[in-house]
Amino acid sequence: MRLSGPDEIVVRSCPGGPDLVRGATLVVDDDGVQHEVSRPVVAICRCDRSQRMPWCDSTHKAVRPR
Repeated sequence: MRLSGPDEIVVRSCPGGPDLVRGATLVVDDDGVQHEVSRPVVAICRCDRSQRMPWCDSTHKAVRPR
C-alpha cells in the first residue's frame, strides 16, 4: 500500500485494529487501485476482512485473530 499527500503523512497503528492515517490525499492498494481520501484521518484495514477494503469497517472487533 502506498500513501501520498501534499504534506507530512502520519500513520499510527492501533493495537488489534486499523492503521490511522493523517494527511494522505491518495491511497494506492496492492492491486494498484487508487482510492481518494477526502477526510483528514482515515482508518486503513489491517485484518484483511473488511467489506470496504482498504478502509476499516470494524470487522476486527467481531472476528477472532488469525
